[in-house]
Amino acid sequence: MRLNVKTTNIQMTPAISGYLDKRLSAFDKFISPNDQSVKCDVEIGKTTRHHRSGDIFKAEVNLHIAGKDFYAVSERSDLYTAIDEVKDETVRLITQHKDRNTTLMRRGAATVKNILKGLGGFGRRNRK
Repeated sequence: MRLNVKTTNIQMTPAISGYLDKRLSAFDKFISPNDQSVKCDVEIGKTTRHHRSGDIFKAEVNLHIAGKDFYAVSERSDLYTAIDEVKDETVRLITQHKDRNTTLMRRGAATVKNILKGLGGFGRRNRK
């Protein structure tokens, strides 16, 4: 996986870098280890420099896997919380896409099976 990290209005520290690598390792179970076509663009930083009460941090992930794009963004008062939330949202999007493809494949296979059995119907309503 090719990882591109961009920081805005903050400095990248080893602590932030290590935390980001640890959280982004959750994507490894969805991709093959040697797949260099997977690209992950990450942007972290402060949204502005002039808030009256505290800083607002932003974490943004744009993940490209096999022609499919997954995008998640989070704005929180803590950078680590924003990173956690964007990681969770990205994993949710990937699993939702995977489950949808599996469901469509099973429904299509069931339809083909019914046609081959001679029922000719599509779905449960036409079964005898």
